[in-house]
Amino acid sequence: MVESRNDHQRSSTTTTTTVKKRGRFGCLCRKEDFFPEESFQSWKSYAKALGETKMRLKDRLTTRSSSEQEVNEMSDRSQNQMKKTLNWWDLIWFGFGAVFGAGIFVLTGLEANRDAGPAIVLSFLVSGVSAMLCVFCYTEFACEIPVAGGSFAYIRVEMGDFFAFIAAGNILFEYIVGGASVARTWTSYFATLCNRNPDDFRIYIPALAENFNHLDPLAVVIPILIGTAAALSTKGSSRFNSVAAIVNVGVILLILIAGLMHANTENFTSNFAPYGPRGVFTASAVLFFSYIGFDAVATMAEETKNPGKDIPIGLLGSMSFIICVYCALSVTLCLMQSYTVIDISAPFSLAFQAVGLNWAKYLVAVGAVIGMSTNLLANIIGQSRYFTHIGRTHMAPPWLAAINERTGTPVNATIVMTLANCLVGLFTDLSILSNLLSIATLFIFSLVAVSLLIRRYYVAGVTSNADRNKFIGFLALIVLSSIGTSVYWAVSNGWIGYIPTVLIWFLSTLGLKVMVKQARQPKLWGVPLVPWLPSATIAMNMFLLGSLDAASFIRFGIWTGILLVYYFLVGLHASYDSAKEVSRGKEAAAQLKNLESGQPVNAVIPA
Repeated sequence: MVESRNDHQRSSTTTTTTVKKRGRFGCLCRKEDFFPEESFQSWKSYAKALGETKMRLKDRLTTRSSSEQEVNEMSDRSQNQMKKTLNWWDLIWFGFGAVFGAGIFVLTGLEANRDAGPAIVLSFLVSGVSAMLCVFCYTEFACEIPVAGGSFAYIRVEMGDFFAFIAAGNILFEYIVGGASVARTWTSYFATLCNRNPDDFRIYIPALAENFNHLDPLAVVIPILIGTAAALSTKGSSRFNSVAAIVNVGVILLILIAGLMHANTENFTSNFAPYGPRGVFTASAVLFFSYIGFDAVATMAEETKNPGKDIPIGLLGSMSFIICVYCALSVTLCLMQSYTVIDISAPFSLAFQAVGLNWAKYLVAVGAVIGMSTNLLANIIGQSRYFTHIGRTHMAPPWLAAINERTGTPVNATIVMTLANCLVGLFTDLSILSNLLSIATLFIFSLVAVSLLIRRYYVAGVTSNADRNKFIGFLALIVLSSIGTSVYWAVSNGWIGYIPTVLIWFLSTLGLKVMVKQARQPKLWGVPLVPWLPSATIAMNMFLLGSLDAASFIRFGIWTGILLVYYFLVGLHASYDSAKEVSRGKEAAAQLKNLESGQPVNAVIPA
């Protein structure tokens, strides 16, 4: 075992893909830090790389990483290791702090007023069930592949570099938009504390486009302060998060008790679903944003003492609690006020004010500000871990992969992602941000569910050709029938079209269960009811995607197009060079080992 580890270290040191030793804070900015690969050493080498784009794309499409590579080889590229300081208790409160924030304090009022009415409780339940299905898929991967890359690493292992990169770009997009949303919400509740309008703290620039012309300086200052704390210590951040989360539990109890004392059942029952089922599911698609953050817990697996035990408890425990809390709070809000008069900026605070409880208004605002802070903390921690692992693969500059020796945190990635949050939060209105976030998130979680099915049912060299072909067929039918259901929901008000799409989904999942043998069983923790649960995750996420507006898909398409341009010009060539250099390093290490043992060098088979 020691000898194997030494071989691995030799292969790491023979390649320039390992992050170079840096200064005290790991923040030297040289060309080699951003473009160390062979393809970018000169214009001639870059032109050659572009000429090989087709061959390189084929290589990246057909090559898969492995769990062992992600856990060992990739983490070694960060020079230093992240500190394993977290347990299940830390993860439960990180999960709570990551999720409990802008979604409940702002989007509840927005969606109850605009789309769902009192049926907002059903919207929260639908999106919560969908999120819980995704959580189950994440837990198995996080236990088996405990690295900072989260879903990026999971998709890279099962679907390859190309799909992982598309997911990675949307993952980062998700986190940047989520962080900006939370930062702008922080300003809204801080304004409530000061008895001011949120726009009093923003700068109006009439020359800019609508929804982008209210600049928010506080949405810049707060992320910088929180990002600094996140860069200094993960364990310290966890302690702060735990204390803040306990305060939030107190705020929740206050809202429920005081709110129900001023309940009017007529507000809830007289017009329960004013916009019909379509309004409920439209709100569900947007409210999925309220559950975003749990995937940040998965990115902390590399810093968890016992991932096999701690990750499932942390993820499933925090998400179960959050679903119950969200449903209870949404019912309370709609009992206090008619959905037609709920404020869309600070619904809970102003609902208490409307029933004469001004003191409660301020306590709610204090709790909301604390909640926004923990939400932003978990967001920045999660996105910096994602970016760190993406940097390790060279799909992003390897400078981002550096782990600071003293703090054990990815300082460079934390700085970059904090600044990105600040830039988007300064300009962009919350209504634009929430729709953008939901579509990217639902897309990524669908890919994770597909990856889980691939992980269970296909292993090269183990799965027979017949089982492989049946698996591909059933998986294609599951995805296509889910898309068909979503499209029919988006374009039709009838019900007859659901019969063939739902029947195909059911029979395809049943066929996968009965006719295809699972090729791999989980070692530590496994998702129950495979393939039904991941198949239902795909169907649910696709259905919610069909509830989003066309403008969101257009923006999503534009962003994906930008990602593809970057991939074909930079990411493809950097990751190809990195992979080939690692392969040569392994071959050299194997040759050295053979020389030391007296075997012929030409007996070595390249890795």
